[in-house]
Amino acid sequence: MANKRATKPAEGTRVKVTLVKSPIGFNKNQAKVVEGMGLRRIGHSVELLDTDSTRGMILKVRHLVAVE
Repeated sequence: MANKRATKPAEGTRVKVTLVKSPIGFNKNQAKVVEGMGLRRIGHSVELLDTDSTRGMILKVRHLVAVE
């Protein structure tokens, strides 16, 4: 089996994530993921590097955020 290596994203590869729904009432782990992404309030947007870990975080809270 070949080794699986994470590829590094290009310098300019970024994804914009906006919080559109409050994490209140959902699993506390999801609230921690939202906080870990740097989102503070509804309508707040952040630009994150497009990595596998960022994609995993987005997948975890996809019902709370909008991605551009």
